[in-house]
Amino acid sequence: MVVTLTDPFWRQTAQPAPPARSLEGDISCDVAIVGGGFTGLRAALRLAEDGTDVVVLEAGEVGHGASGRSGGQVNPMLPLKEPNDLRMAVGTRYFERMTEVALGSADALFDLARQYQIPCEARQQGWIRVNHCEAARRSAEAAASLWNAHGAAFEVLGADETARLTGTQGFASSILAPAGGAVQPLALVRGLARVAEAAGARIFSRARATALQRDGEKWTLTVAGHRISARSVILATNGYTDDLMPDLKRSVLPLYPIQMATDPLADDQIGPILREGHTISDTRRLIMYARREPGGQMVFGGIGFRKPWGGVGGFNWMQKDVARLFPTLKDVAWRYRWGGHIALTPERVPHLHEPGPGLLAGLGYNGRGVAMSLVMGRVLAERALGRSPEDLPFPVSSIRPFAFRKIQVWGAGLAMSWLRLRDQMEIG
Repeated sequence: MVVTLTDPFWRQTAQPAPPARSLEGDISCDVAIVGGGFTGLRAALRLAEDGTDVVVLEAGEVGHGASGRSGGQVNPMLPLKEPNDLRMAVGTRYFERMTEVALGSADALFDLARQYQIPCEARQQGWIRVNHCEAARRSAEAAASLWNAHGAAFEVLGADETARLTGTQGFASSILAPAGGAVQPLALVRGLARVAEAAGARIFSRARATALQRDGEKWTLTVAGHRISARSVILATNGYTDDLMPDLKRSVLPLYPIQMATDPLADDQIGPILREGHTISDTRRLIMYARREPGGQMVFGGIGFRKPWGGVGGFNWMQKDVARLFPTLKDVAWRYRWGGHIALTPERVPHLHEPGPGLLAGLGYNGRGVAMSLVMGRVLAERALGRSPEDLPFPVSSIRPFAFRKIQVWGAGLAMSWLRLRDQMEIG
């Protein structure tokens, strides 16, 4: 099936983008940020409020990348099964710190939206993760108990409550994260840009940085022949990291979430689905995630892949999922179809790097970027302001290549088919 991609659905309901500013000559600043998404703009806001002269360089328009294309789900945990997985990934020293910022990341996002009055349809109604099979149920309930010992406040829901809140049948249980929720992601990123500019940040659109070099005690970025001189540089490109720093690009594995959305639906179609405003995902290897919009639209997402000959695969899988989970949506028209890039790390935890004096990078949110990218942006800014690496919630790690990255990228379609087959066998 040939699928024509569209602009993200979010463009239909987000406030207009702030006026674009073009770079027209050489400039200097204290801190230059490459990337105008959640990470970069959160860092810019923190720096600008401190009085730092900060410049943001965005290759497209603000929110063009993953921040404005995401599912907008605010999930307050890292994609790790148990606390010990995180402890093994970052060590005992950083375990408690990262647990605290991860479990508090949703609250931090909603507090930020309220503090700056960003109109982004923020709703903290909770995130429900349904268990797709008996083995997943046992594992998820045991893990919830372990995370609750660290303050997660997860709740186990039985079959009846799961069906009532989600509008889908057939799940014996689910885990509710009450702190979770949803935002209109493009509205949030555009709102952050407005707030950062009001604080003094200079944000340039269509300003792709193509070269980075150290000149004495400063860094120089090249954008369309113009030179940007800065004391410090923050790379905030995550899944869109390019050859500006090839080693950084090779340190993460790209993944391609895809989504589709409807126009407003009749009540007999959408009626019982997520009627109390929760978001939903599941425990399969190839997850689904969905949300119901205030205007009566449905948004449904999953994991796609780039085809070797061009195009994006996976939408046909998602439409079968919709019919299975929400039968009343079987024949609706999915007008919007889009995708984006996210970045996976080998340990499934975010990476903070400092490969040179005054050069910082934060990336690798592993599908939890809506909340965790804002945490990372704030931390990167604090490090640029002089906070000791010893006091950060993330360890400063060296940049290492992702093992067998090229093979995994080229074999993504085949791997997805195999994972989907395993998921189907478990569902029965």
